[in-house]
Amino acid sequence: MAQLPYAIDAETPLNPAELEVLRAQYEKEGDMVGVQTKFNYAWGLVKSNTRTDQHLGLMLLSEIFRTSPERRRECLYYLALGNYKLASYAQARKYNELLLDIEPHNLQAANLQAMIDDKVAKEGLMGVAIASGVVVAAGLVGGVLFRSLGRKR
Repeated sequence: MAQLPYAIDAETPLNPAELEVLRAQYEKEGDMVGVQTKFNYAWGLVKSNTRTDQHLGLMLLSEIFRTSPERRRECLYYLALGNYKLASYAQARKYNELLLDIEPHNLQAANLQAMIDDKVAKEGLMGVAIASGVVVAAGLVGGVLFRSLGRKR
């Protein structure tokens, strides 16, 4: 297994000049862009804090995943990470689990899985809190309406 950065390291965006170097190389190669150049650019885009960049990075990684079977393992992690950063946790989990099926001891994927699970749990709790708040608010409004109807009689 190649040494890969832990998920938290992979979330550190490139500085704009570094991303611009990758973009320039990608554009320079044009229609004849190599798989490595496309992967490097997609990697930089996924690491970006800009959602538009992240979406483009995922699109490029999906193309590589479909057309270059020898690069699928590398793509899986960054497809998972990009979806995680875009809060598409089901997709992130799907790609990450595929990677863990191939490499069950991959620390990078295990770390990302924990991050995904943590976000899902936190957002689930927030969803429950929001739903509870709506129920309480509806109850208060209903109670006020019920009282005002009772007074009119």
